Amino acid sequence: MIRAEPGEFINAVQAFWKGRQDQQTKQAQVGKPDAGSRGAATGGRQFNILEDLLREHLTDAGVDDKAIRTRSGIELPGYYRPEKKWDLLVVESGRLLAAIELKSHVGPSFGNNANNRAEEAIGSASDIWLAYREGRFGAQPQPFLGYFFLLEDCPEVHSPVTYSQPHFPVDIVFEGASYAKRYEVLCRRLVMERLYAAACLTLSTNTDPTQVTHPSEDLSFQRFASQLTSHSAGFL
Repeated sequence: MIRAEPGEFINAVQAFWKGRQDQQTKQAQVGKPDAGSRGAATGGRQFNILEDLLREHLTDAGVDDKAIRTRSGIELPGYYRPEKKWDLLVVESGRLLAAIELKSHVGPSFGNNANNRAEEAIGSASDIWLAYREGRFGAQPQPFLGYFFLLEDCPEVHSPVTYSQPHFPVDIVFEGASYAKRYEVLCRRLVMERLYAAACLTLSTNTDPTQVTHPSEDLSFQRFASQLTSHSAGFL
């Protein structure tokens, strides 16, 4: 594990937790049916500050601020489905420069959603690359696809997870692996198989101040942002 560098990124991660808490409190006050732990994840945009930070990196690389979309106009056509909303898009002069997915997984339940997160990440990338192949974005260079994932850092994500193999053995890399390790493998293989140009895996404690780490340098936010800005400068 490497500790994330202090500064704006730590502030953005802290804002994620505050946004969840504010949303949960708001829904509880108005009596919404999902005012429990699910209420913290619905109806809000907890990654607003992170989106703003990525916007700063992009504009520093020369991207026109008007080309960056985070609240509206974030739909892209797919191959298996008409369209999908991404969390951050950059459409510069009618060309798709970048599409970024921002995802999180917070307790107390980890087993029910871990496979869903993997399927979403793989499916979204596969869908957009086939749409690109079929010319949905016109004749242009390959866009940058980025995958950012925030995992709550707590004891449950560091304990070995059991699995079933009634017919065939699972990949040895998953033997004795925790949820944190499973997500590390997922993020690294998403990049290795070129489904995404870069991935960032951030572990963060639900505390104030939060403690933020990355499993390794290649999955750090610094590397993620650097690859995004390098691609943007080259694209432009």
